[in-house]
Amino acid sequence: MPVVHVNMWKGISVEAVKQIIVGITQVFVDIGIPAQAVEVIVHEIPKTHWGIEGKPATEARPDAKPP
Repeated sequence: MPVVHVNMWKGISVEAVKQIIVGITQVFVDIGIPAQAVEVIVHEIPKTHWGIEGKPATEARPDAKPP
């Protein structure tokens, strides 16, 4: 059974998470794996805990917003 972990900045909408889960599951269904065998886990990580170029994302990309 595939388990897919998606790491994203905190603040993504419930609808966007739903679309991610549906879309990733569909990729596996398209290659012959039944949907009931696929698990998708979305981890929301605060930008203060996400490092980019040696800095927290809040400093490296202060204008970046989650979808």
